[in-house]
Amino acid sequence: MSSNPNPNPTFDEHQWIISIRRKLEELETDTDFPVCIFSVPKTLMFSDPDSYTPQEVAIGPYHYFRPELQEMEWYKLAAAKRAQRHIDGDHKFQYIVDQLKRLELKIRACYHKFLNFSNETLAWMMAIDASFLLDFLQIYAVKEGKLSATSSSTSTSHLLDYAGTKAAHNAILRDMVMLENQIPLFVLRKMLELQYSSLEPADDMLQAMLMGFCEELSPFTLIKDMPMIDVSECAHLLDFLYDTIVPKVEQKSEITEVVEDQGDDKQPKERDTGDSTYVKKKFSEIWKLLSKLNKGPILFIKKLLVSKPVKFFLKLPFTMLSKLPGFSMLAQPIQYLLLPQDNDDKKSDDESSHRSNNMKKPPLVEEITIPSVTELAKSRVRFLATVGNISTVHFDTKTATLHLPTISFDVNTEVILRNLVAYEASNASGPLVFTRYTELMSGIIDTEEDVKLLREKGIILNRLKSDAEITNLWNGMSKSIRLTKVPHIDKVIEGVNKHYNSQWKVKFWKSMKHYVFGSWQFLTLLATIMLLLLMTLQAFCSVYNCRKIKFVSDSDGLVS
Repeated sequence: MSSNPNPNPTFDEHQWIISIRRKLEELETDTDFPVCIFSVPKTLMFSDPDSYTPQEVAIGPYHYFRPELQEMEWYKLAAAKRAQRHIDGDHKFQYIVDQLKRLELKIRACYHKFLNFSNETLAWMMAIDASFLLDFLQIYAVKEGKLSATSSSTSTSHLLDYAGTKAAHNAILRDMVMLENQIPLFVLRKMLELQYSSLEPADDMLQAMLMGFCEELSPFTLIKDMPMIDVSECAHLLDFLYDTIVPKVEQKSEITEVVEDQGDDKQPKERDTGDSTYVKKKFSEIWKLLSKLNKGPILFIKKLLVSKPVKFFLKLPFTMLSKLPGFSMLAQPIQYLLLPQDNDDKKSDDESSHRSNNMKKPPLVEEITIPSVTELAKSRVRFLATVGNISTVHFDTKTATLHLPTISFDVNTEVILRNLVAYEASNASGPLVFTRYTELMSGIIDTEEDVKLLREKGIILNRLKSDAEITNLWNGMSKSIRLTKVPHIDKVIEGVNKHYNSQWKVKFWKSMKHYVFGSWQFLTLLATIMLLLLMTLQAFCSVYNCRKIKFVSDSDGLVS
């Protein structure tokens, strides 16, 4: 019996050969232009598909032929017709297409997926989409004073408005910042160069458009004197927006950062269940204070306590008592007071083993531990709003003040935040700075009360219906591709945790939780004491006949 080697009967071998030949030709061409337009990672896409899939207009090849987006094609063609009238000289739209054909390999190199389109199709697609984007972005050039309102009237004016209040306007804005809905920025530069006959005025116009675009769309307040972003170095609209929000950081080894900083995030968690509890820390401080006194009888007592015979006699009854229910929970604090040197040796061994374990395993998202806003406020942490991007995140240990940038929430914010995280995860080879910021915010925001406190401090500007929407937004963004270490944000997390855990209320509660409520020996001791009290009461009542004792009114006194 003969078997069919091709399980797909509709497979076209001729088209497959053409596709392979075209890919090989592209690989032979020397291009250093990096990939910048990616597919959204599946782990993020599954969490909220609508935030990554265009709902109104398709920009670029990934979603171009989806039937539900074809209604906007008429507006895109109208924008292309307007672009043709603005070309310097008497040229048809085909002239723009021919110019973009020369950039075919550079355009293809920008996309992570293989584009199974002909050169002609791809050039027309880029020309039409670039015309639509420039037609849309003209409203921001008007705001920046680069164009007059009369000269920028477009065929899509009923969809757009200068105040950005129309629903269609916001829907297009959301689609324009989606990772899978991008075209290279050099295509827009080329289109403007054909209009202005020179690249310099074209870049000035594009710069004004993009800055106005980011001022409206960015959740953070842009600093007026921020360094100018070179449009020639930006990959697309989302990349330009990312550069205005995320500061440039020096690239470091990912493994080095994890090894060096991993213990910092886990430190608060270790304080709950490890050796450095409140009681033992106090004993350690007392011992260190006494160890500095080396005069007269103090020196003699110290030498006597650390001698081997005394150690033996101290350990013997201590070991016997520690076996009894209720007393074993006091073993570690007493040992820490009487035998600190043994504890130091044990602690050093534990730290070395813990450090070696950290070397072997990567950090987990669950290991990010930081108190909520409500808990921090109770521990006297102040919150102060800053103006700028996420580089302004800072914790002042002297005044216990957490500085956070003001962030505005509207109908577009969730889509923007999610696509910035997706772009950073796909494009960045170093630390995921923006992702780390979202993890910080997700960590300190647990309830609506947390959002309310930040809103009252001016850190959150809520243009949504309720604080619950913002709470759900942050809690829904906890999933990330990989955990990274960002020095300046990790320093903030460490400083906040250190301040929080140094509060006496927190120390007392953690000590009670660990030594009392978390100890079955203590519960056994408590039950034993209660049983002894009940037995004592029973013996007392058997002698004095408690049943006859009764309480009457104050005037009559106690009678039996």
